[in-house]
Amino acid sequence: MNSLGRHILVEFIGCNPDILNDVAAIESGMITAAKDAGATVIQSSFHHFSPYGVSGVVVIQESHLAIHTWPEYQYAAVDLFTCGTSVDPWVSFDHLRKAFQAQNYSALEMYRGALSMLKRAEYTLTSSREEMEKKVGTQFQRNLWFTDKDQNQAFSLRYTKDILFNQKSPYQTVRVYDTEAYGKMLAIDDMIMCTERDEAHYHEMIVHPAFQLHGHAKNVLVIGGGDGGTIREVLKYPSVEKATMVEIDEVVVEASKKYLPTLASSFGDPRLDLKIGDGIDFVAKAKAETYDVIIVDGSDPAGPAEGLFSKEFWQNCHRCLKKDGIVVTQGESPMFHQQTFVDLNQCLKDVFGAKRVFTSLFFATSYPSGMWSIKTSFKSDKHPIQDFQIEKAKQFVQKNPLQYYNEGVHVGAFNIPTFVKKLLNEL
Repeated sequence: MNSLGRHILVEFIGCNPDILNDVAAIESGMITAAKDAGATVIQSSFHHFSPYGVSGVVVIQESHLAIHTWPEYQYAAVDLFTCGTSVDPWVSFDHLRKAFQAQNYSALEMYRGALSMLKRAEYTLTSSREEMEKKVGTQFQRNLWFTDKDQNQAFSLRYTKDILFNQKSPYQTVRVYDTEAYGKMLAIDDMIMCTERDEAHYHEMIVHPAFQLHGHAKNVLVIGGGDGGTIREVLKYPSVEKATMVEIDEVVVEASKKYLPTLASSFGDPRLDLKIGDGIDFVAKAKAETYDVIIVDGSDPAGPAEGLFSKEFWQNCHRCLKKDGIVVTQGESPMFHQQTFVDLNQCLKDVFGAKRVFTSLFFATSYPSGMWSIKTSFKSDKHPIQDFQIEKAKQFVQKNPLQYYNEGVHVGAFNIPTFVKKLLNEL
C-alpha cells in the first residue's frame, strides 16, 4: 500500500430507524464491525440523544470507526479509518450495512498520507510501548452516555454495561439504565423519568404536602406512577384505607419491579388496587365525590400522557373529588417547558378557581433545568401555608424515613420566586 491509511466515508440510507436510535445496538454493531475487520478495539464512546439520534466512536489500535445517526431520516453517516494493511475497512462496511438494514448506500474511499508526498523523520521514542501500556493500560474501555435534551439544552448521564431493561410497549419505549452518578434510571421514550439518586425529591413532594394539608385521606386515586414511587409515599399514611392506581403501561410496572425495588416496594400492599388501563377513561367513568386525594403522576404532554393536560380531564377529576378533596399533579418546569407550565396552571384555575390552585417548586438535578413544579388544586377553600399544621408534619417526618420533604421545605416550596409569579400572573 502506497499510503499510511485508508478512509471510507459512508452514507447508509433507508436504514431501520429503531436500530439507528438504539445506542446499545449501534455500539455493538460498531465494535463487531471493527473486530470482524481484524482491528484491535481499545475504547468505545457513544451518546444517545433525546428524542433521537446516536453519536459514537470506536477507537482501535489501527485508528477509528465513527458514526452519527438520524433515525427520523433513516440515515447514518459513518467514517471507517484504518492504518496499515492488517485491517480491511470494507469488512466493517459490509457488517454495518447488514446490521443497520440499509436499503441503499454511498461510499467513497480515500487513501490518507500518500507516501510519495511524505518523508520519514528521524523520530526517537521517549518511552517504549511497554512502558506506555503500563501507564494507560490496554483493557478495552466502554464510555456510554444517555442525553436528555431539547433544541437549546441538554443533560447527560454516563451509564455502565448494557441497558438493563429495553422493551417497546404498545404505548412507548421503556428502558432502565445503570448510571455511574445516579444509580439506576428509568427512561420513557428517551426522557428521564426518575433515578435512584433523586427520585425521592419528586415522589415525596407530589404526595406529602397534599396529604399533610388534607389530614385524613382514606380513599386515594393515583393516575400513572407505574414506577411505584408515588404509591410508596401514599401508603406511609395509616389513614389510607384504599389506594387505586391506574397505569396505562404494564411494562413500566414490570421494569420497576425487576430493576427498581426501592421504588416498587409497596406493590404488594393489600390496600393497593392496581389497575392496568387508561387513567383518562377511568376518571371519566368514576362516580362523583369518591376520592379524598387524586394524584396525577404522568409524564410530559406527549404520547399516552397528552390527555392528562386537557380541561375535560381536570373537570372529571374535580367531579370525582369529595367536597374537601385535593388534586395534585406534576406541573412541568418554569425553566424548561415554560409554556406548558403556564397553560396547565391556567387550565386548573379555569376548573378549580384562581384562588384554589397553588404552585410549589422543588429541585431534582436529573430533571431538565433541575427545577420542577407541583400543582395543588383544592375543591374547598384552603391555603397550603395558612392551613398547614407544622407540628403534625414534624411528627410525621420524625416517624418516617424521608429524604427531601419536611415542614420547612413545605413552607418554602409554596413561596415561589418572583419570576414564577410573573409567569403565572400572580403578582
